[in-house]
Amino acid sequence: MRLGLHVSNFTWPGGLPTLAADLTRVAQTADDAGFSMLSVMDHVWQIGHIGPPEHEMLEAYTTLGYLAARTSRISLLAWVSAVVYREPGLLAKEVTTLDVLSEGRAWLGIGAAWNVEEAQGLGLPFPPTAERFERLEEALQICLQMWSDDDGPYDGTHYRLGRTLSSPQPLTRPHPPILIGGSGERKTLRLVAQYADACNLFASPDLEHKLEVLRGHCETLGRDYEEIEKTVMCPLDPGPNGDKVDGLIEQLQGFAKLGITHCHGSVPNVAEIAPLEILADRVMPAVADL
Repeated sequence: MRLGLHVSNFTWPGGLPTLAADLTRVAQTADDAGFSMLSVMDHVWQIGHIGPPEHEMLEAYTTLGYLAARTSRISLLAWVSAVVYREPGLLAKEVTTLDVLSEGRAWLGIGAAWNVEEAQGLGLPFPPTAERFERLEEALQICLQMWSDDDGPYDGTHYRLGRTLSSPQPLTRPHPPILIGGSGERKTLRLVAQYADACNLFASPDLEHKLEVLRGHCETLGRDYEEIEKTVMCPLDPGPNGDKVDGLIEQLQGFAKLGITHCHGSVPNVAEIAPLEILADRVMPAVADL
């Protein structure tokens, strides 16, 4: 079992004057401690269950480029890119650039988007749900074509590219790993089975059921279920003095029994660094062999 750090809140005690230094310290601590992934949200306003929209929110790919220069080992991704916020050709270029400049550490995290309030607020496109999923599938096809030897045109329902040239190509071959966010049974998990290297599920009571749905889609499509990395998004809270460590380890053991190999989540009071150190010292060794 591997742990990944999701930085979803930039409203920290030092405020904007120390934000860059605080984020650097968090990222480098996670990198040195052995966290496997470091992610940020692809939102332009803060989301409701974390804080009000007026709280600080950094743009995802600018932030990931900054983090690439501040770390050396940890994988980097947007968890997850809102497909309608960027044209797919540009998104593929952004992930490629991140992969090259991080020396092969980029992932493509992508989903159908959901935050209509921020999209309308900043004038970003936000078509109806069915169309967003159609665009998601076409974006996946475009990224995979751009990361292949085929630089011919792409003619889809929503996107038309005259030439899918991507130079340079990513360092990661055949392409940066693809993680599709969401657990919708009919559309999202089918797309995972068809296109993704990893799924992103939530620590909910129906987690085992969602995995079985994914397995069913794999069987239908002729995909090896075991090829797909199973990830779960859940809080990584060791408690102020490590008092929640035992419960967290027990939860991770339960995930491992279902075939989950990566748990990814936000860490409360992460800017204080101590919670990351507790996770590294007491949780990671206990779950490393699960």
